[in-house]
Amino acid sequence: MDWASKRSVIRLNGDKFRRFVKAPPRNYSVVIMFTALQPQRQCGVCRQADEEFNVLANSWRYSSAFTNKVFFASVDFDEGSDVFQMLNMNSAPTFLHFPSKGKPRKSDNYELQVRGFAAEQLARWVADRTDVHIRVIRPPNYAGPLLLGFLLAAIGGLAYLRRNNLEFLFNKNVWAFTALCFVLIMTSGQMWNHIRGPPYAHKNPNTGQVSYIHGSSQAQFVAETHIVLLFNAAVTMGMVLLCEAATSDMDIGKRKIMCVAGIGLVMLFFSWLLSIFRAKYHGYPYSFLMS
Repeated sequence: MDWASKRSVIRLNGDKFRRFVKAPPRNYSVVIMFTALQPQRQCGVCRQADEEFNVLANSWRYSSAFTNKVFFASVDFDEGSDVFQMLNMNSAPTFLHFPSKGKPRKSDNYELQVRGFAAEQLARWVADRTDVHIRVIRPPNYAGPLLLGFLLAAIGGLAYLRRNNLEFLFNKNVWAFTALCFVLIMTSGQMWNHIRGPPYAHKNPNTGQVSYIHGSSQAQFVAETHIVLLFNAAVTMGMVLLCEAATSDMDIGKRKIMCVAGIGLVMLFFSWLLSIFRAKYHGYPYSFLMS
């Protein structure tokens, strides 16, 4: 309780972990984030997860319902590598719940790659494991309203400057491009990211290997949605070029170039899309150009 009064997330090394978490008896649960925050580890996901974990821990520490029933702690790889070895842990960040009685079960290992590390998702998991319900309270963030206000001001200023010529508002190409951008964003999985709050990518602290594509069809990374959006946009551009080559009034040479470019874009990026599907769903039967 003295440690928790000083900082919401208690930092543990190997000795403190063995003494206050592993050694019985205990009348409290401990939720631990195993991470790698040192700059040389270059774990950007760890920093993002650490921010969300601190939001959750602060919400609990400064709530009126705060008790000694559950504590939040962290173990950094460079301060407690022996703990990582003890638990056979080879990735970070990882969240584990150590109950007050008995050994941790499978459900005490948080499914980070499925549920994401948003504080709200972590709070639901903590409630399932400890019956402690934490209302997540975030510090005020004015970036969203300011950005929206700036965008509205820019649109209003443009409309004012063009007040004598508003034909661009009735330009079908402008609305078609806007609708296409919206469709590409939605089909790439941006809404799923907004709801689940997944990590941008995953880096193994031992090998340093970074994964941008999630290996399961039940989850995804933010970087993965950006890659899929780019590939879908390239395929769409290829289709537009093919349509223009077939219907435009340009000379035959330019139309041939547009046709070849369109076919190349569709074949190449559609093949990459299929390879992503095969990587996420190992029983996916289709491929094209690439295995």
